Amino acid sequence: MAKLKIKKGDTVVVLTGRDKGKSGSVLRALPTANKVVVQGVNIAKRHTRQSPSSQGGIVEKEMPIHVSNVSHIDPKDNKPTRVGFKILKDGTKTRIARRSGEVIG
Repeated sequence: MAKLKIKKGDTVVVLTGRDKGKSGSVLRALPTANKVVVQGVNIAKRHTRQSPSSQGGIVEKEMPIHVSNVSHIDPKDNKPTRVGFKILKDGTKTRIARRSGEVIG
């Protein structure tokens, strides 16, 4: 199982596919499948049966997208960037944007 550099809550941009250029927040990370679910990206329609808790019908839902097709957004200039790691002076390991060197949330 590979460790993902993208985590829940990160802001990412889609690099390829029909949603190319769209950005959104990561809702879920699926490290076993190397996929992430991004808000407002890769929308599919699902026909759901009515249940006591929810009404049935056609529901639009975000589907997982492969992690290689998304990239972090640099906090400095809002462009796609790769992710690196840096150990700070106090000994904590943090993620940094390779493009600008800024710390990623």
